Amino acid sequence: MKNALRTIAALFLTSTLALANGWMTDWEAAKAKAKAENKPILINFTGTDWCGWCIRIEKEVFSKKEFQEYAAKNLILMEVDFPKKKQLPAEVKAQNKALDKEFKIEGYPTVFLLDAEGKKISEEIGYREGGPEAYAKHLTALIEKAKK
Repeated sequence: MKNALRTIAALFLTSTLALANGWMTDWEAAKAKAKAENKPILINFTGTDWCGWCIRIEKEVFSKKEFQEYAAKNLILMEVDFPKKKQLPAEVKAQNKALDKEFKIEGYPTVFLLDAEGKKISEEIGYREGGPEAYAKHLTALIEKAKK
């Protein structure tokens, strides 16, 4: 019963903490949703308001309809942001700092595929040329490889 209540609470938080474009910002909720939906997590360590490559991948891939449709069917999206111009809530800032340390992030954007437990199932993906279709194709190949 307690696990069911935790899952329901996590899914509720998921819906309230998700960004408009589908990216979640709550790590525990993202893992709970990944487990509930049996999907990998695409985690994006980013500097949304200052990092040139982060802005480029958002503009060329993540914000595109084709990628968002692919992600809705195949992924849980988790954004770990380190902005310079906007202020994050203290709990999100602390969580992001801990994730940055845990994953040993050295630059932005850093993107990984993770399982529902938060373990890497791919090496760093980052920015890739070719737009949303090419990015989705690459992710699909990584997911299939991880299943084997």
